[in-house]
Order: sequence, then structure tokens, then C-alpha cells
Amino acid sequence: MTDHVHDLRSVRESTDRLLTAVAKLDNAALAGESHLPGWTRGHILAHLARNADALVNVFEGRPMYASAAARDADIERDAGRPLEEQLADLRDSGARFLATTEPDQDWSRTVELRNGITDLASNVPFRRWVEVELHHVDLNIGYELHDLPDEFTEREIVFLADRWSGRPEVPPVALVATDGRTWRTGGAGEPAVTVSGTAAGLLAWLAGRGDKGASLSTTGGPLPELPPL
Repeated sequence: MTDHVHDLRSVRESTDRLLTAVAKLDNAALAGESHLPGWTRGHILAHLARNADALVNVFEGRPMYASAAARDADIERDAGRPLEEQLADLRDSGARFLATTEPDQDWSRTVELRNGITDLASNVPFRRWVEVELHHVDLNIGYELHDLPDEFTEREIVFLADRWSGRPEVPPVALVATDGRTWRTGGAGEPAVTVSGTAAGLLAWLAGRGDKGASLSTTGGPLPELPPL
């Protein structure tokens, strides 16, 4: 059972860590390239703020975004703002999200996210935690995949391995971390391919980040190509 109280605490801690790191930047740095193709650091910060507001919509029973086009337009609109505005928006939108989780509510209820995806309300704090942690890495300011909290890395590997499970375009794959932990993903059947490496390296491949599998070793076949997230 997901512990949403624990995950909300983790969201607070990760957000504080992100705000502290971003506060050390300047306006020129915000216009610099992130790790995400086509996005500056300002795009990522704008996305994180608008994602927090979108999750408020989810908790309050509204569509997460008015439309995909509106989501993209909001990010483009906000990407070029100066540092002080970006920081205030990131801080305030994060506070609005946390405030929405404080009243008593049915955490076992089903909520709707983007593109018709549904989930339990209790899982939404973890989803926000994912946004904050992975996009902190995406900012390209020195916070790397191997800096992620160990608990987060393991849970995100489990989440993404489950996401790619049962997908016919992904062959059955066994995942083996250097510390001995194992997972599996991909289509049904006995895995013919084993992918081995650090937990951070496995997460990079599953999430389409970092070296995207270049640091991993495989047996039984080449490293499978995963669909985009």
C-alpha cells in the first residue's frame, strides 16, 4: 500500500532541495540548455509549476489540463521569465499542491490524469515526487541520476518496469543491478535478454535519460529500444 503521507513529505524535501539549487542560478542560466531536447532550464521550471497546478485540478475533480495544446502554450509562455518569477511560481504552485492534499479525503478513490490515464489518489504524491526529482536532473545543473535518493530510484525502477510490462513491442527483459537487486519488464514470457548495471544506469534507460543505457551491459541480445515516455 502506498504511503501518501511519506510521499508528501518526500515531495516537500525534494522541492526544497530544488528551490535551493535553482536560487543559485541567474537569468542567463535559465535560458541555457537543459538535458531535454528543445527545452531550456526555464521550460523545465515552467513545466514543474504548471504540473503542480494540474495536480491540484486532479484532486479537485477537474481535467488535469484544458488540452495538450493549452499545456504546451502555458509552458512556452512561462519559460522565459526571470529567475525571481520562476522561483516564486515554483514555490507558490508547490504550496498550492500540498495544501490541496491536507484536507481529509478518500485517498483510495480513482482520479483521472492526462490522456485518460487513471490512478489512485494515494499514488499522486509519488507522481509529483517523480516530476520534481527527474526534472531536477534534467535541469543540467549538477544534480545527476546517481544523486537521487536510493528509495526513489528503486521505486521509480519498479514503476517504469511495470509500465513497460506486457508491451508486445518490448521483449521480455531481466534487469539486474550491481548490488544484486532484480526486476523484469517487457512482454510476457521468459526473458531472453538480461540488462545489467547500476540502479542509476537502469533508471536512465527505463526513463530515457542520461546515457540511455550506454553504461549497461546485456546478454542474450542487444539493449531493447523503449517507447518514449
